[in-house]
Amino acid sequence: MMKVTILGATGSIGLSTVDVMMRHPDRFSAYALVAHKNWQKMLELASQLQPEVIVMTDPEAAEALSRAITLPVRIESGMDAAIAVSEHPDVDMVMAAMVGSAGLPAALAAVRAGKRVGLANKECLVTAGRLFMQAAIDAGADVVPVDSEHAAVHQAMVGHDRDSVTRVILTASGGPFRDRDPSSLHDVTPEEAIAHPNWSMGAKISVDSATMLNKALELIEARWLFDMPAEKLSAIIHPQSIVHALVEYRDGSVLAQLAEPDMRSPIVYAMQAHQRLHSGIPWLDLAKVGTLEFRAVDELQFPAMRMVQDVMRGEDSLSIAMNAANEVANEAFRGRKIRFTRIVPVIEEVLSKVKNIPVDNLEMVWSLDHEARVLAQEVMHD
Repeated sequence: MMKVTILGATGSIGLSTVDVMMRHPDRFSAYALVAHKNWQKMLELASQLQPEVIVMTDPEAAEALSRAITLPVRIESGMDAAIAVSEHPDVDMVMAAMVGSAGLPAALAAVRAGKRVGLANKECLVTAGRLFMQAAIDAGADVVPVDSEHAAVHQAMVGHDRDSVTRVILTASGGPFRDRDPSSLHDVTPEEAIAHPNWSMGAKISVDSATMLNKALELIEARWLFDMPAEKLSAIIHPQSIVHALVEYRDGSVLAQLAEPDMRSPIVYAMQAHQRLHSGIPWLDLAKVGTLEFRAVDELQFPAMRMVQDVMRGEDSLSIAMNAANEVANEAFRGRKIRFTRIVPVIEEVLSKVKNIPVDNLEMVWSLDHEARVLAQEVMHD
């Protein structure tokens, strides 16, 4: 029986993880569920999984949950408690699905404790990839990606010589504006940008999909996850979202992983890769799908994809700045403070102003992140 801590239990990845665990009660049990404020949803999850510990990082939410719950479960609050349930000796696996850089300390604690870590938090690798993966190597932790694209790459590489890989190609849906003329994007609304054609996601990541910043961030993740240089990493537009990634080898062979677009597939792979388990996703009917379409990424339409190549060739500080500036600009667009077409230029201006330096501790990560956020605000108000 694998004991699991879920960081970000009330989010979309967390809920899909719960769904997988409920399908296999003989294989998985919950040690701890961690969330921020949504104590009402946590109350529901607690009755389903009956964890030993619940952590609400917001103290008021922890107090509200304590008053409402009748189950024999320990309730704690704060980030220190989230870290403690990630590194606890009884825990076999941590699903790292907390949103944003707030999720980094607990995920890093799990890695340093040598846990199996299902990684669904982009910021762990985008802002601290070098630190995170070195910690995994030092502690013997098994980091398995939960992003559908990285899980696909992971599967296409198993059993193959890493040095014989010539290209890793992540697929991208292209978002809601993949067929739009770039000149027509000046006046798009947040509602239009959030209307993703294939995936049901949160507002922030849906806007990232529309700009393809999400794919840019995923390329940075792939750099660290698979120890690949920038010149071997690229993306391709695939509107159907059936092929999740492709890995090309020296002999010309290309291995791809295909599945219906449902996050339970990479989640169940991360939780039990060696013995495939039923995930609950629909079976893939290629005859019904009919056509799989691919096309090159137009960097005029998606300038983020040009920008990320320079970022990946630079030092750690650039990816930290890109991620931070994007979060600020993305939020400003959703708040109707800047236009959609201003998001990437804001990030580029921030990148032009920050130092290009390596990072060797979390304090540097936080400092550079803060500096980039301040710069982004200044750039937007110029």
